Amino acid sequence: MNRKPSGVAILGATGSIGLNALDVIGRFPDRFRVTALCAGKNVRSLLALAEKFRPSVLCLCEPVAPSRLKGLPSRTRVVFGEEGMHEAVAAKGTDIVLAAASGVSSIRPVIAAAGAGKRIALANKELLVMAGKFLVEASRLGGGELLPVDSEHSAIFQAIEGHRREDIKRILLTASGGPFRTWTVARMRTATVADALGHPTWRMGAKITIDSATLMNKGLEMIEAAWLFGLPPSRIDVVVHPQSVVHSMVEYRDGGVIAQLGPADMRIPIGYALSWPGRLPLDGPGIANHLQGAWTFGKPDMRRFPALALAYTAAEAGGTAPAVLNAANEMAVEAFLAGRIRFTDIARIVARTIETTRCGSRSDTLQAVLDADAAAREETGCILSRIRIPRG
Repeated sequence: MNRKPSGVAILGATGSIGLNALDVIGRFPDRFRVTALCAGKNVRSLLALAEKFRPSVLCLCEPVAPSRLKGLPSRTRVVFGEEGMHEAVAAKGTDIVLAAASGVSSIRPVIAAAGAGKRIALANKELLVMAGKFLVEASRLGGGELLPVDSEHSAIFQAIEGHRREDIKRILLTASGGPFRTWTVARMRTATVADALGHPTWRMGAKITIDSATLMNKGLEMIEAAWLFGLPPSRIDVVVHPQSVVHSMVEYRDGGVIAQLGPADMRIPIGYALSWPGRLPLDGPGIANHLQGAWTFGKPDMRRFPALALAYTAAEAGGTAPAVLNAANEMAVEAFLAGRIRFTDIARIVARTIETTRCGSRSDTLQAVLDADAAAREETGCILSRIRIPRG
């Protein structure tokens, strides 16, 4: 029986996740079609994607001169900003919204899409870290699905399918340990941007790669997992697994553990989120080569990687604390990438921002969360302005 292809709107189309998703979609034109593409300011790349996939809506973060839009397909409409993103996720025929745009700009459009019953394939950690309460509730009330795209959360999702949530003892969230897994704190103080971007197993965007180096990425993923799977942070443990073959595990109360394994290829969890409950014949390299060597697992060293401890503290505090953590980290990572601070300053600046920014115990409205985000960014900016640019 022929079925109509699922319409997909991609927020963050020119980033790593967006491009991998388009690679998957391009392989299965009978299963998927692109209805909308959104990006920040990369006009040239977005136009090239529009020419190939012919979406009905194209969205940029801000208006551009018409001369920069030459080559736009005749039936593609261009929109801008948050209002434009709302139009993109509501585009005719859109069934799935791949939320892969970085930052907080897509929070309201994605929540609106979830409330409208669309499937949300979630790749943007900030949305759950900052506004998990609102996104989960919107998805529940809208009757759609909220499916993870992160390899770790996809692994957990697969490991709990068919099992009762009350039987889960804990989640074991795996981490590669990043490029500085064996470095001392003293050596990390001298780490360059190039050092930090040299992830041993995954190829990702700059921001998430730095987060992997500090282990803040695992902290954000822990908060994300708490919202996705309804477990408190105390029942979500991070396990360092340098080989990145086991993407995460779930331990049950009878002592059994279910793990999901696979090669380090983001097209697998992306494809699963798009095609669930089925699977796509991606015909990747498979896992055979990864079964030859030894696998190791260990506890993360929170003394050397204090960012992870900060994330647990923020998660336990609740309220707007996770939003403050996320905002401060974004700004600190940006400053490191720009050469303004040392690698080890990132966690120190985040900790200082959390100390000096008022974190409300309640986050009853989305606006309260966004206000906390803005306050944290202002405070982090002040802290950064007082730091001397490192030399050497």
